[in-house]
Amino acid sequence: MRHSRRVALVVSTLLISCFASSCGLLVRSRTILRHGKPVVQGQSPKLLSATKTQLNARITNLYNPISSFQATVDMTPSLGSVYKGQIKEIKDVRAFVLYRKSADIRIIGQTPVVRTRAFDMVSNGIVFQLFVSSRNLFVQGDNSAPATSKNALENLRPDAFLSSMLIRPAGPDETLLLMDDTDEEKAEYALLFLKKGPTGEDVASRKIVFDRLDLSIARQIVFDAEGGIISDTRYAKWTVFDNNSFPAHIDINRPQDGYGVAMDVMQMQMNKTFADKDFLLERPEGSQLQTIGANGSDAKPASQPPPK
Repeated sequence: MRHSRRVALVVSTLLISCFASSCGLLVRSRTILRHGKPVVQGQSPKLLSATKTQLNARITNLYNPISSFQATVDMTPSLGSVYKGQIKEIKDVRAFVLYRKSADIRIIGQTPVVRTRAFDMVSNGIVFQLFVSSRNLFVQGDNSAPATSKNALENLRPDAFLSSMLIRPAGPDETLLLMDDTDEEKAEYALLFLKKGPTGEDVASRKIVFDRLDLSIARQIVFDAEGGIISDTRYAKWTVFDNNSFPAHIDINRPQDGYGVAMDVMQMQMNKTFADKDFLLERPEGSQLQTIGANGSDAKPASQPPPK
């Protein structure tokens, strides 16, 4: 038995020597990429290691210190999705984002060049209101109401922005599963958030991707109950604002709703004090009202303008 092992070891050594020297034509070097750039031989960057508990703690440390913020962003809305084979972008939209824990958010968008109000939307985490200036249309309903409009911009939901801009740590109903996703082109951790499905099975609710070069968050994907992608958000240019780390570039894609939004943070004030009226959006006089019914019912037709 020992003799057989020695023979196998000798044969293996000879084969490796052959492939690495005289049979060198059979050996091919594979380029390793990190952040899209080839790694210089002998200078490969060190990959950081972490457990699922440590990664969730990193999310917690980013999320907890932020009680509110006011941001000025350059926004690029896009209509369509990769599933539909076409994406159209709207350039040079300026927007102002107001946020207050636990779930108050308001986003005011301005048109390119002239900077008049294009849309104004607000949510308290349960219901939302949206005013689209170009159509003089006021939409209101539950955050969970379906996006049924043929005009993708009317399907904007402030809660969709909030869930992408602020990444939550694991909730009490979520368990964690960590996967190492490192190869020649990327070095990442994928942290899966699992929930119990209707029959008790574990289903993925979210996936957060960490860059193993610095353990920064690079991406968050949110899934529906069937595993379809609700939102796919990519993060870059992590920057410190008022002692809090926040991504200065956020690229949100919502394929089921047929739109996406890329945002570049121009100005940011963290933990600012807001009044309740800052998150109050009243229906403009003369506007048409469209109500999206509770419990996922379809949108009701636009009503007549309110009396003057």
